[in-house]
Amino acid sequence: MISTSHQQSGRVLILEKDNSNRVLFADYLEQCGYQVFSLANEQKIFESLAVFNPQVLILNLKMTFIDGFSIIEQLRSHSRWQHELAILVVSGYSLSTDKQRAYRLGADAYLTKPMLPIELSETVAELMSLERVQLSGPQLSCPVEKPLLENALRK
Repeated sequence: MISTSHQQSGRVLILEKDNSNRVLFADYLEQCGYQVFSLANEQKIFESLAVFNPQVLILNLKMTFIDGFSIIEQLRSHSRWQHELAILVVSGYSLSTDKQRAYRLGADAYLTKPMLPIELSETVAELMSLERVQLSGPQLSCPVEKPLLENALRK
């Protein structure tokens, strides 16, 4: 069971083409208290960002139509999302060149799959606490007590 005694606040948009990962990330972050909206493909990413107005975007680099690097570049070139949106890359790409490129284009954090759920929630909490993100409420971690979820995220 996931302990949610110290709930988070904030909005997270997940762009992840893998259905299992998308559902696991969304369910876990919702149990941590976040409002979550998720997309399976990048076709409506900019519309969803404008409507949902998240503080954090969780982005897979390997997408169907536009790669995640291009999405980061487009977001950072747009004045609305240049400073108001934290970007967390969650990718199977583990090469240092991929990480360096993501950071150079404007990603704020990078996690390599597989990872533990606690790594995801702690990173989102850290990004929420950045100066650019103004939220009310505590920024506490959401500890994991469910090994099944950990095992599923490692697949």
